[in-house]
Amino acid sequence: MILFPAIDLKEGQCVRLIEGRMDSATVYSHDPGSTAKAWQEQGAAFIHVVDLDGAFAGQPRNRQSIARIVQSVDVPVQVGGGIRDMETLEDLLSLGVNRVILGSAAILRPALVAEACRKYGDRVLVGIDARDGRVAIQGWGETVEKTALALALEVKELGIGRIVFTDIRRDGKLTGPNLAATGELARASGLKVIASGGVSSLEDIRALKSLEPDGVEGAIMGKALYSGAVRLPEALAIARGRIQHADEKNYPLPGCNRRQGGEGNQFRQSKGRRRPGGTGGAV
Repeated sequence: MILFPAIDLKEGQCVRLIEGRMDSATVYSHDPGSTAKAWQEQGAAFIHVVDLDGAFAGQPRNRQSIARIVQSVDVPVQVGGGIRDMETLEDLLSLGVNRVILGSAAILRPALVAEACRKYGDRVLVGIDARDGRVAIQGWGETVEKTALALALEVKELGIGRIVFTDIRRDGKLTGPNLAATGELARASGLKVIASGGVSSLEDIRALKSLEPDGVEGAIMGKALYSGAVRLPEALAIARGRIQHADEKNYPLPGCNRRQGGEGNQFRQSKGRRRPGGTGGAV
């Protein structure tokens, strides 16, 4: 199973939100490129990036930061947030982005999904963000009368083979992923599913890994990593089916200082300014 450290971008900074609300933003790093590099150094094989501002605006707003992230790492990067036309999609790919994630476009412009699949194949994913089972779009500000499974089956017909599934109610809360909904979506759709929202512990990683036979191939991790609740090397050991040895290197968290007294590392955090609305962990 693949673990994707998440880098959510707001005004060029790496932040984490709760349930996608912009007014809940906590800034963890002012240098997303260095953050991405640190996750790679700890073993990450893929980086997940969301342009939060772009999800609201309908077009990317953090292009420069995305470019720096891609230039800072050797591992592939997937990006979502505000991709609503082919020009934007191709611009991101030209930066060196490996995969793009279409979100609201799956509802608003299904023809774009079909065209992108024809042209770029499995480099195109769809992000399905659900609130109480219904799909949310436009930075999670609007909920439509379509279930996650219904949308998954529709985009499958358009050529999509892989989706990112986010349970909005779990996002940023460290309450555990929605295992039942994630597993059922994978089984019922026949698509490869990357789980997002609520992953909070090594036990959550073990539980998600048990869903691999159903089609759950990965998990996105955000707050659990940034808060220090989970160490990436330990999570990767479980995801890759091996046990971490006690003498393996214990890496510091990206962008943080060690507290006095040797009690571990904590991110420097600052609350972002309030802004109406909310956005998501996928697109």
